Amino acid sequence: MLKKLLLAGAAALALLAVPAISAEYLGGAVKSTDVGGQMILTDANGMTLYIFDKDEPGVTNCYEQCAINWPPLIADASATPEGEFTLVERTDGTQMWAYKGMPLYYWKDDVNPGDTTGDGVGGVWHLAVE
Repeated sequence: MLKKLLLAGAAALALLAVPAISAEYLGGAVKSTDVGGQMILTDANGMTLYIFDKDEPGVTNCYEQCAINWPPLIADASATPEGEFTLVERTDGTQMWAYKGMPLYYWKDDVNPGDTTGDGVGGVWHLAVE
């Protein structure tokens, strides 16, 4: 009996740990996910998206080693802006997604969906919050 109660409790805790998806954007390419009571943006696979304090609305300042550590959320060539999601042109001619003007990035050390290890890195990287 105790074993069943422990298993039931563990299952309930596991369900609480799974982030809830509340909204989808860009045809499901970006989602709004509840993580610890905060609505953050993730890609369709649940990988966390970040913003960079050294960017400006509509301008990315993350290139070379920065872009290796913080890969941009690249938009495909036929992408069009949708609501608060806009496109930012990079110096190589590709475009990346931005939310409320701020370019969106991944963090190289986030390995699993729901990881948020990039939040606060260098004091200039933050979760992309809805």
